[in-house]
Amino acid sequence: MYERQHSPHANFSTCASPLVVRKRCSCSLCVFASRRDLLLAVGRRPRLAGLYAEVEQARGDSFRPDWRITDLIRHAAHGAAPGPGVVCPDDGPEFSALQDQVRQALTHEPRKKPELARRPSRALCNGCTTPH
Repeated sequence: MYERQHSPHANFSTCASPLVVRKRCSCSLCVFASRRDLLLAVGRRPRLAGLYAEVEQARGDSFRPDWRITDLIRHAAHGAAPGPGVVCPDDGPEFSALQDQVRQALTHEPRKKPELARRPSRALCNGCTTPH
């Protein structure tokens, strides 16, 4: 139970709500999710998305071979994402513990070379093709 409560997978995004429906039930930010669902998740869990972006920047890796989380965050900020409905503030001790664990892990050598998983990225939209 402890691992489930302190895992980024524990807080599954709501699959259906009166406001927004996801195409599939999965982790909040799932690498198998559609672009729409990822944009929705970025809006619902902005601090978790920011933590993923921190890992990308520190490791030089990408969330998926075809999309960086930083691009998804920027795309969502330009208003192309669906309204998030319920937003999870992630301001409790569980998130703080996760954040501390991730930052501690970033002090160690990476387990894989980032370029092994990376493909040339594709633009999410015309407005997102500018480098950041």
